[in-house]
Amino acid sequence: MAMAIEQTTLSCGMPLIVEHIPGVKSASLSWWVPAGTATDPPDRLGRAPMLAELLLRGTTTHTSREMADELDRLGILRATHTGTQYVRLAATFVGERIAECLPPLAEIILRPRLDEQGIDSARLLCLQALAGLPDNPQQRAAEILHQRHNPAPLNRSSLGTEQGLEDLTRQDLLTGWQAQARPGACILAIAGHVTLAPTAQLLESLLKDWTGSPPPLAIGQPEHRGTYFHEHEETHQVQIYLAHQAPPEPSPDARLERVLTSVLSGGSSARLFAEVREKRALCYSVYASYGSDKHFGTLTGYVGTTPDKAQLALDVMLEQLAHLAGPTAKITADELDRARIGHKSRLVASGESTAARASALASDWHRLGRARSLGELADEAASITLGQLNDYAHRRALGPITIVTLGPGALKARQ
Repeated sequence: MAMAIEQTTLSCGMPLIVEHIPGVKSASLSWWVPAGTATDPPDRLGRAPMLAELLLRGTTTHTSREMADELDRLGILRATHTGTQYVRLAATFVGERIAECLPPLAEIILRPRLDEQGIDSARLLCLQALAGLPDNPQQRAAEILHQRHNPAPLNRSSLGTEQGLEDLTRQDLLTGWQAQARPGACILAIAGHVTLAPTAQLLESLLKDWTGSPPPLAIGQPEHRGTYFHEHEETHQVQIYLAHQAPPEPSPDARLERVLTSVLSGGSSARLFAEVREKRALCYSVYASYGSDKHFGTLTGYVGTTPDKAQLALDVMLEQLAHLAGPTAKITADELDRARIGHKSRLVASGESTAARASALASDWHRLGRARSLGELADEAASITLGQLNDYAHRRALGPITIVTLGPGALKARQ
């Protein structure tokens, strides 16, 4: 299925990326606004999730009910998401109705209502989500790892803090959105039954008075990267998370790291599952994932186990990480073949979802300044030879490993 990616920069300064996908009737939009948790004022942590919750609760010209009725009338499936650097609006609709669907979606971004009634209920929902964190030890351990491994302000929780949420006022939210929701740092991607020229023309008219860029984000140095932290909790389970640095997305090594991570954790035949769970029965869950941004990348590993097996589970996981870094590392042809097949399967699945493609286009633009087609992504993995992958593993260094455990007893973090 041939797909064509086109892109332009609108006169307001916002990039528009469009991928026409033949044979589909839907279109999906992913609109990234630089108002994520990293932009929250230090004494108002929670502004980003509050804004994400409020975006779909009406505009200055339509009440929450009126806007909901209009979006339902148009058949628009919508959601908002809070990220570290962006708040994201996602929408899926019938592609032929894009001229009807874009005006209310643009209105949501340009003129959110943010009234007191909506703020009070949004605050309550955010506080409830935060209050539920103690009941989810795996998420809590992941939050601690995020806070300790990453530099401020990229290490903030997506939930905010109780004090920050309580102190937020309507003026805080209005001022924050007006400062951050500026086209110079926004990204808009649309995939599916859509073409660039008429979409750009319509957006030009809708966004003609939108200008500016948000203030730059100042990123500090990670204070706790490479350390071990244990949170005590009397429980029958132990949560183990770890992270180490990996290539940023623009690096030519990013494609190699992605395939290598599949060798490590790409299914039941991958090394972590085979060595930690199948051979030794040390855990009920184990995996690793690679995430990358413009300037950094991270490999994150997780083991969920029981107290009596936790130390050995951590030891074996660290051992498997070490086996894929340094002069003795060796990846087999079978492992590379399985990694390629898994990569292709994931690409095929994402290609069948216009929402996934729109999000991927926006993510590519943020990380690379351009969008990649599924064909390009498939070729990246298919072109990797066994020699290239092993050469990369030989020169690969894990660097400082940040480890977080949550359970009844601390472990020995051997590195």
